[in-house]
Amino acid sequence: MSRLFSVSLVLGAVLLLGGPAAAADLYANSEWAAMASDRQASRVGDSLTVVIFENAVASNTAQNGTDRQTRLAGQISGGSLSETGQLSLEGDLERRGQTARSGKIVAQISVTVDAILPNGDLRVSGQQLLSINGERTHLRLKGRVRRADISSGNSVLSTRLADVEIDYDGTGFVTRGSKPGIVDRIFGWLGLL
Repeated sequence: MSRLFSVSLVLGAVLLLGGPAAAADLYANSEWAAMASDRQASRVGDSLTVVIFENAVASNTAQNGTDRQTRLAGQISGGSLSETGQLSLEGDLERRGQTARSGKIVAQISVTVDAILPNGDLRVSGQQLLSINGERTHLRLKGRVRRADISSGNSVLSTRLADVEIDYDGTGFVTRGSKPGIVDRIFGWLGLL
């Protein structure tokens, strides 16, 4: 009996000193999506598709006109000396300028969530390199997206991104051919074009 009493006493001490019982949950909300919902980017490292549809048009027109006329006439006479003189200055200056620019880009790019901002927005970035027949096209995108703007297909329009930076650049024969020649660049630098 004393043996049973000592085992009970040790077991009671372990239970009292051990503290409250705790169990680990096998289900972590951050690791699993709901069964009835689509998977959307929500954590650092998740990917998201950005549909880029940007269309920008700018126009600027300026017109200056100046018309100046000055006429001066005089006559001097005295004794046998008589002089008559006339001075006339006329000027006409007219300037016109017009600038028009348009740009359009339509593309899709997968980006990665880099950070989650304090308000819950996602900071995303990604790049795409495409090489076709010696032409290399490089597309880079950075921006901030609200979770509410992400569609059920895990995509978002570029027009819904805040602080967005889209860089579309290329190298190759076509790109070199579209740049102005040395003479055009010199005349442009001198302001003659």
